[in-house]
Amino acid sequence: MRSVGILGTGSYLPERVLTNADLEKMVDTSDEWIVSRTGIRERRIASDEQASSDLAVEAAQRALDAAGITAEQLDLIVVGTVTPDMVFPATACLVQDRLGAKKAATFDVSAACTGFIYGISVAAQFIQTGVYKHALVIGVDCLSRITNYTDRNTCVLFGDGAGATVLGPVNEGEGFLSFELGGDGAGGHLLKQEGGGSRMPASQETVANNLHTIAMNGREVFKFAVRVIGSSAEEALSKAGLTKEDIDFLIPHQANMRIIDAAVDRLGIPKERTVVNLDRCGNMSSASVPVALDQAVQEGRIHKGDTVVLVGFGGGMTWGATVVKWS
Repeated sequence: MRSVGILGTGSYLPERVLTNADLEKMVDTSDEWIVSRTGIRERRIASDEQASSDLAVEAAQRALDAAGITAEQLDLIVVGTVTPDMVFPATACLVQDRLGAKKAATFDVSAACTGFIYGISVAAQFIQTGVYKHALVIGVDCLSRITNYTDRNTCVLFGDGAGATVLGPVNEGEGFLSFELGGDGAGGHLLKQEGGGSRMPASQETVANNLHTIAMNGREVFKFAVRVIGSSAEEALSKAGLTKEDIDFLIPHQANMRIIDAAVDRLGIPKERTVVNLDRCGNMSSASVPVALDQAVQEGRIHKGDTVVLVGFGGGMTWGATVVKWS
């Protein structure tokens, strides 16, 4: 079994910035209310001309450039998203065509905010077993397209963005040391978009009732997140034969600052070892972890030999964590 690691990272954020002051003009809220409850100050919003594949291609090209890999060398493209350009074909197929990755297999993963971590766990297996050599994994979401901007409890949370990684063989002892994935379908009703599927196809009624936008039981999702962020990170560390003291950097899903603080307290790591961009980006679903990872790499924070823990949770409910020895 080959060792598999991250050869390059990339990210892309749309130009438009939606601030808390902007939201004050749209719904009954305030900057103080949003910051005190979430830690978010602004988020990026895709232009009317942009879809998820457009953001994904930009992030993907930057990751390929960083890895020194051409699109023609890719064997696999996996895209984690809940806002595909369309129901089918998969967004990964659209990205493949735009990049010119003619020999790559392509598919999407739907695990909500955990989509990127699910995606890298799947792609890593193909490389580890020798089936493929290079894989591109993208987390992308345009949550602004499914956000109800009349619901002050949810519309303040979400933003758009894309993050990408190129995976490939690395030296023994480096790269991914463990994965921990989980799901609890009994909590599926806590965070959902009901309209548009085979259960509730689009109709005048579903549109009028905002069933094509995000619905969330915030209190229950918060309790779930606080529990699984810490426990999944600890389980991934245990599988890797490591402890909390071995963490150099924690990169959690950027959903809520209070959730991140609870995870940091549970793991007992200094806050300066936690990568946070929530205040500037909001919750970008599957893009949150890879964008934060790329920003930390670009800032020169992560170095060869560092132990990095990526951890997330999302609708489904799902959760996942991985331990990476940076190569």
